[in-house]
Amino acid sequence: MTATPSPAPRITVLGIGNLLWADEGFGVRCVEALQQRYEFADNVTLIDGGTQGLYLIQHVQQADYLLIFDAVDYNMAPGTLKFVADEDVPRFLGVKKLSLHQTGFQEVLMLAQLTGHYPKRVLLMGCQPERMDDYGGSLRPCVKAALDLTIDAAHQVLEEWGAAPRPRTTPLPEDEAVTLLHLDLQRYESERPSEQEACRVGDERVLARRS
Repeated sequence: MTATPSPAPRITVLGIGNLLWADEGFGVRCVEALQQRYEFADNVTLIDGGTQGLYLIQHVQQADYLLIFDAVDYNMAPGTLKFVADEDVPRFLGVKKLSLHQTGFQEVLMLAQLTGHYPKRVLLMGCQPERMDDYGGSLRPCVKAALDLTIDAAHQVLEEWGAAPRPRTTPLPEDEAVTLLHLDLQRYESERPSEQEACRVGDERVLARRS
């Protein structure tokens, strides 16, 4: 009798935060960069979680393995990376809140535990931010440098989890991108208006919409 192969684990990669507030966007920029550089097996889902809070509950409940990117206050030097795993993640986010989205996501994790649908493995890859009060700004250099280190570490973890990462060989279709094209990191940084222009006509990077 032939044994039935075990189904592939459902792997969710989630970037949370608000990219409109400088280093607050670290998590979203990580999942964006990961998708731009790699392709994955069909059992892998990449999500820009933004600041959706409780709306992310179904994604957490459906995951066997959950990888989270976020800006986290570790009381360390800006740009410092620290990884927290499994049962320590909800407790850690509860103590080290940087913004309202972390309060909401801590509740998501706790609610998933209460419903009995919680990932077998959870890993938080966090970076100490430098500045989060620059509306329309991008990642500070030390945090941007940490992004590449985070992607390398995430690649290794995802390979161990069975995500089958492989370098992307074809351009990413716009309709599959986790972030909108006009908010892509390179374009976002190069097209920032001056403070005077932003006050008069707004920030076109933010006001733009898909056609």
